Amino acid sequence: MRNVVEQAAEAEAAVLRRHVRPLWLLPGTRLGLDAWPPTLRHRLHHRWNYWWQAHLLDCLVDAQLRDPTPHRARAVRQLARGVWLRNRLRWVNNYYDDMAWLALALHRAGTVTGMNTRRALQRLSAQLWDAWSDTVGGGIRWRRGSEYKNAPANGPAAILHARLGERDRAEAITEWMTEHLVDPATGLVFDGLAVYRDGREPMLSRRIYTYCQGVYLGACVELGWRENAQRTIEAVARHLAPGGVLRGHGGGDGGLFSGILVRYLADAALRLPNAEAAELVRASAEACWKNAAHMRGGPLFGPDWAKPVSTPPSDACRDLSVQLSGWMAVEAAARLDAA
Repeated sequence: MRNVVEQAAEAEAAVLRRHVRPLWLLPGTRLGLDAWPPTLRHRLHHRWNYWWQAHLLDCLVDAQLRDPTPHRARAVRQLARGVWLRNRLRWVNNYYDDMAWLALALHRAGTVTGMNTRRALQRLSAQLWDAWSDTVGGGIRWRRGSEYKNAPANGPAAILHARLGERDRAEAITEWMTEHLVDPATGLVFDGLAVYRDGREPMLSRRIYTYCQGVYLGACVELGWRENAQRTIEAVARHLAPGGVLRGHGGGDGGLFSGILVRYLADAALRLPNAEAAELVRASAEACWKNAAHMRGGPLFGPDWAKPVSTPPSDACRDLSVQLSGWMAVEAAARLDAA
């Protein structure tokens, strides 16, 4: 039976083999295909998801930390170049959560490979500073032209500010999330708060996603807020991990949600440290691997790690987001084993 480090290597190889291609056949570039098998529109990168690419970059950085090679360091640089080119020679877009994710991935990539990400980080960080508004006490917007303030934007922005040494802003964002989005009864983090320009009272979206727990937990870990982090881990274990395995949210963007949570659970397990977080990571990674379809080309992960991948696989299994989450899970477990 393969150990978890070998599993992480197989997950990496499967995702790269199925999903990663040069951008428009341009040398020195890479970009992730949204789906496998790809349609012609996918092959031409006509359809693409900016924030999925950020998580692909993050996964490559995980792999480089696990097993450093010049080839993978070059792949990291090529993927960053592919994102910049496909995004019309710029780093920014209209969604602050997307930009926070790309900034986080580029920051890690620069630290691990030595690539120069200074200008990209300056531009992306400036966008996040501008996203703050004083309505309902602060927080940053989800996207341009909107006053919806949600955990998916505020959480990764807080993590980034903390890692860039901008602690005051990181604390302000995390405090805002704690006051407005954390349910005092369960400890779970709600999705967001809608602010209306016509004077109506703000409306809280009580939707619960693993994604929101992960980014809030990540911010608390960066800031060293142990009590808040512990409350979140306990809430996840109690409400979002039946049988000890993180629940899924289907394909599409939802395919990334539990991968995001497992990444920051691993951070909590290693940096606080926290045994309950470690157990959630290990149980989820074990289930994810056990229930994958082990086929030619490597493992194919499902959107729900607690259930075996069906035959034939569901449409959700085609999504890069779902495969990245599975890769994140086994990489997170490999990080724990290496510690």
